[in-house]
Amino acid sequence: MGIAETYTRGRQFAITRPGSVLLALVGVVLLFDLVAGLATGEHSFSGIGSLVWDGLMRGLVVGLAGIGLSMTYSILNFANFAHGDYITAGAFSGWATTYLVAGFGRADVGALLLVGAGGSVFGGTLGIGVTTTPLAVVAGILVAGVATVALALFVDRTTFRPIRDADGITLLITSVGVAFALRYLMQFVFGSDVRGTTSQPPAIALYLVDGAVRVNAHDIALVVVAGSLMLGVHLLLQMTKLGKAMRAMADNEDLAQITGIPTERVIRAVWVIGGGLTGMAGYMFILWKGTLGFNDGWLLLLLIFAAVILGGIGSIYGAIVGGLAIGLTASVSIIWIPSAFARAAAFFVMIVLLLVKPEGLFSGRSTA
Repeated sequence: MGIAETYTRGRQFAITRPGSVLLALVGVVLLFDLVAGLATGEHSFSGIGSLVWDGLMRGLVVGLAGIGLSMTYSILNFANFAHGDYITAGAFSGWATTYLVAGFGRADVGALLLVGAGGSVFGGTLGIGVTTTPLAVVAGILVAGVATVALALFVDRTTFRPIRDADGITLLITSVGVAFALRYLMQFVFGSDVRGTTSQPPAIALYLVDGAVRVNAHDIALVVVAGSLMLGVHLLLQMTKLGKAMRAMADNEDLAQITGIPTERVIRAVWVIGGGLTGMAGYMFILWKGTLGFNDGWLLLLLIFAAVILGGIGSIYGAIVGGLAIGLTASVSIIWIPSAFARAAAFFVMIVLLLVKPEGLFSGRSTA
């Protein structure tokens, strides 16, 4: 009787929760293959450790950039497709500042402000890095945040604010137009070439069973900056009047207006906070990977959307956790599949997890 009852419950679970069964089966198969690869020497502990570290770094960037997108959706109720190009704009403005500070008097000012367009000057030649030019890097991070805030406020005032009462589709299509305009404006100004931005940073080796995982200074800088900003957002949401007003407006905008919350001021604060985080995420992304191109933010945008959806649309904490999950998946998946399909693997994991938990990891909680 017990066996029959267990079978019946298992069968009902498989019928009602097919996503959970699929996720469990995929996990078992991948884990078995990984263990077998370690036993035969096909995989190494150090190699897997390096992929996990790379995924964490990528996830921090995606999660940090996803906060701004999640805030925009929860407060303004539309998916901002220009968000990826805000990332790129922040990166270019910040790196123009870094090049200018690091290379002033050593190269042409115009070439420095154009971030070495056309190969006119190289970041490696200028010796740019966290340990070699810390003042230039700090200045770049700050300018990236401020410039993106200014851009976000300008676009909101001139483009989004006049149609704020329109439906979400109208705002979404408008944001797509803004995205294309910004992207090709940056291509026109800075050029379409991908350029190296930093010199080789110093690194330390963390030894594992059969090798070492290398952690460089730019990795550590990304952890410190992203972690500090995420902590700052948490404290803002939970311990300030502005944070409470943002959470209230995300839950019910009409009720927030009735209770006297200045909704327009909250919206402006969303663009300021979201824009600043987005710009600094763009700068840190380039610092970490060491190259800069005009479509970097656009290529990152799909992963950010995946992270925000996976974490629960509108949840800031969900965006952070979702970003880490997507980053880890994109990096670690190359153990089993060619690297060209790593992005596809990230979206596959998102789909499977949403089959198990359709409302997202954080149950779609608004703002916090």
